[in-house]
Formats: sequence, C-alpha cells, structure tokens
Amino acid sequence: MNHAFVAALAEAGHTAESLADRIGVHPKTVARWANPGHVPQSRHRASVAELLARDAEALWPDALRRREPVWFRPWVDIEREAVTLRSFQLAWVPGLLQTEAYARATLAGGVLTPDAVDEFTAARIGRQSILDRDADGPLLIALLDEGVLRRRVGGDRALMAAQLTRLLDYVETDTVQLQIVPSDAPSYPGLDGPFSIADLPDGSRVAHVDSAAQAQILDQTSELVSLERRWERIRGEALPRGRSLDLLREAAASWT
Repeated sequence: MNHAFVAALAEAGHTAESLADRIGVHPKTVARWANPGHVPQSRHRASVAELLARDAEALWPDALRRREPVWFRPWVDIEREAVTLRSFQLAWVPGLLQTEAYARATLAGGVLTPDAVDEFTAARIGRQSILDRDADGPLLIALLDEGVLRRRVGGDRALMAAQLTRLLDYVETDTVQLQIVPSDAPSYPGLDGPFSIADLPDGSRVAHVDSAAQAQILDQTSELVSLERRWERIRGEALPRGRSLDLLREAAASWT
C-alpha cells in the first residue's frame, strides 16, 4: 500500500468518496491511487496534491521518478489508470509485452546514447508492472501483424525465441489476449500504422497514435470513432485466438 497517500488522505479529512467528488473521478479510481504504481493522470495530479496539502512527489515518490521520454509520459499515466488497453502493432511487440533484451535491441543502434538506452529500457520494463496487478490491473488486447513474429530484432535468434516464448507465457494468463493478422491477409487498415486505445474507470476513452517524436493523445469523439472502426476492421482480418496461438507457437519454434 502507498502509506504516504493513505496518511495524507486521512490527515486532510478526506475519504475516497469525498476526494473523488472534488476531483471529478470515480471513488474506485481514488482507491487505486493507494496501491503501488498507481498515480493520478497529470490533469488530476496537481488538484489531488493541493487538496491533500502535499507535493505530488511526496505522495508517489517511486512512480514519479520518471525514466521514459517526456513526450511519452502522458500515455504512461493513462496506462496506469486503464481498465482495458487495446494495442495494434505493425512492426514491434507491444512495449508492455517485451523482454528486456528485445526492448534494448529496439532502442539501440539509433540516435540514443548508451545511458539513454539504459534509462528508456528500464522505463519500458517498469511499465509492465501494471500487468502484474491481478484483478486490479488492465486487460491488454493485442493485435499483431505476423511480420512482428517473423522479423528479427537484434543479431541473436535466441532473442526472438525468448521474446515469442514470453508472449506465449502472457497469453496463458487472464491478463493478455492476442490475435495475429496473417501475412497472407490482403491490404488492411492496419498498414496505416500502430495505435492504442485505453478505456478508463470513469467510462471515458483515449487513444495514442505511435510516433517516434511525440505523443499523440487523442480524445475527441470523431478521432476515437475513426480508430474504433479501424480496430474492428483489423480484428476482422485477424486469425481467431486458437489459430493465432498455433501461429505464435510455430513462429517461436522457428527461431530456435
């Protein structure tokens, strides 16, 4: 439990219900902030800190020690609060499902310094803690193009074998669902690029369109409707769960 937040809540004379009413969120959302790794989204954080007469860094010291790129932090905050995450990926395994070696290989060899690669790899692996929260964590639904399974990342085939084995481990849990768009699918909307959609506890929905340079957080109804339609059309091209798992197992074996 986050004892600093719980103590501040009591000292300020607030309950989860009263604080939720002041902030404009569901009481269950406030209750989640007492758990390790749960931090209010940036748009609520300052208000919570003010109402509890504390600095945000004192309420959530570990979670706010940020390592991810500044432009990506708004989406990380959203991930922590989400009850459902949907991710379509065209080229990479989703960051929430990557091994450390795979994550490092995707970051290395570019413009980042070795220290930045270390920091961003640690941040990416740290984000995965949301999938270890059992009933309190989000359901992650991933749609992947088959090319993700076939394209080697890094110079070691064992790296890919380990990554796909990790995917198999995840899909055996209740936390992750996976479907694969096969390579023989015709041209489909996913070729326009990757994106993610998050459902939040208060019933709202936001999306992130991947970019190497900046976070593109979308919350306008027209934008979300467009992405929802895209998601459904991509899913229509994907293999059913059972056949997707068979393909994943075959791909994992091909790297050994």
